[in-house]
Amino acid sequence: MTDPQGRDQPPIDRRMLEALVCPITHAPLSYDAERQELVSKAAHLAYPIRGGIPIMLDTEARALE
Repeated sequence: MTDPQGRDQPPIDRRMLEALVCPITHAPLSYDAERQELVSKAAHLAYPIRGGIPIMLDTEARALE
């Protein structure tokens, strides 16, 4: 799997994804494999995954339109 910059990314553990929630709303997250992000529809934010590690900081999140 590669990220949007073309770098190889380790596979994401599905069990870990099921355990994570949005740090702001505590709502479930969805995984966007193409963009390597965890998406919070409730908060309208996308949290990046770098090197297989989700970055769950609102200061690192991308605002969704």
